[in-house]
Amino acid sequence: MSDDEQKKDETTEETPVQDEDTTSAGPVAEDDSSSSQAAGEEPSSAPPTEEAPEADAEDTSADEGSSDDAPAAEEEAPAAEEASAEEAPAPAAEPAPEKEPNPEDDLPWKERRRLQRSRRPSEAKAKATPEERAAARAQARKAKAAERSRERAKAKAKKGEPGTGTPRAEHDANAAKTRQGIVVSNKGNKSITVRIDFARRHPTYEKIVRRSRTLHAHDERNEAGEGDVVRIVETRPLSKTKRWRLVDVVEKAR
Repeated sequence: MSDDEQKKDETTEETPVQDEDTTSAGPVAEDDSSSSQAAGEEPSSAPPTEEAPEADAEDTSADEGSSDDAPAAEEEAPAAEEASAEEAPAPAAEPAPEKEPNPEDDLPWKERRRLQRSRRPSEAKAKATPEERAAARAQARKAKAAERSRERAKAKAKKGEPGTGTPRAEHDANAAKTRQGIVVSNKGNKSITVRIDFARRHPTYEKIVRRSRTLHAHDERNEAGEGDVVRIVETRPLSKTKRWRLVDVVEKAR
């Protein structure tokens, strides 16, 4: 069989199927039209309404409801964030960074001044002759000498001014020392030897230690004799060993 014959056979087989569909659908359509005419209604040429638009309306209403809820949710979100921010504890203040110590503070003042001078920008100067440099040095020395002389004059003038402090205290002559002792010798002319006895407590052993010393005194009238209790007073040097003078005889010896 040729290709044309096969196509003809296929068309002949398909055509009865289409007829059957149309015949099956025909009586139903005729019945509907006859019933509508019997009721006195005009046949409508428009196709029956479909339920799809209702479903679309429901979908759109659902979408509108969701769109209405979205702004409310967006408004609630910042409020929740603010509440959480208020409830959250404030972060602790960060401590200020400690200032690192400057190593130049430990250097002597001359070394620190030298470093500061070395960091200054240097200006290019014209090259000077040796004579000019010598003249500049001499001028600088004269300026420093004048400054020193002014400082010395100020110090001298300040030193000559009277002080405003407390007045100098008046020193009274110390009272002459007096001693009382026993005459141990009166052999010399106008001279006596007096023994002074005294007792002191030892600083370490707390024991009373008795000691004595002898003094040479001047007796102008040879009043004192051996064994007498006399009172002597300190005076100017009268001889090589005499620095005391007889005042009076307290008790005569028996």
